[in-house]
Amino acid sequence: MKGIDVSENNGVVDFESVKNAGFEFAIIRVGYGNGHLDECFYRNVNEALRCGLQIGVYHYSYALNEERARQESEFVVNTLNQCGLTPDKLLGVYFDMEDADCYKERHGMPSWQTITNMCSIAVNRFWKDGYVAGIYANNDWLDNYIDYEQLGGCSLWLAEPYASEPRRKCNIWQYSFKELINGQEFDANILF
Repeated sequence: MKGIDVSENNGVVDFESVKNAGFEFAIIRVGYGNGHLDECFYRNVNEALRCGLQIGVYHYSYALNEERARQESEFVVNTLNQCGLTPDKLLGVYFDMEDADCYKERHGMPSWQTITNMCSIAVNRFWKDGYVAGIYANNDWLDNYIDYEQLGGCSLWLAEPYASEPRRKCNIWQYSFKELINGQEFDANILF
């Protein structure tokens, strides 16, 4: 099953075109950091569902310690509860610990074990409410920053664009950062 992932950075998404292009799901960013709701979250959820797409969600973390990871994961669960996105309505809830904008690098990159612990805190919080829970990461982060083996078999959303197949066993494979749909560019994924 093919899908896209979206955030406010994509602007207004034409989910009808996404559906018509053969995509069946969207993974939608809830927010980022401690309490920052993605400004397109509600629109993206409502439009994707209206167009018949299945949905999952993710949160981009700015946590540098375990307490902040706990706060961020509570924010995610509270947001999902407030808008009625119960576990049966979602493909999964994913925690993205990567450092795309170098925030962690600038503010003191946590240790490998701390990063792994922060992922564990989030995944366990999502599991507590019955969600399929996982992390989003690329191979560099899985090789050098996160000990995935410590995460108890949580779902893996692997970012490995432009490979012919994923190097690791994963639940979702992000295979492209440049999927064009009706003139708009998206990250594209396959759900196994």
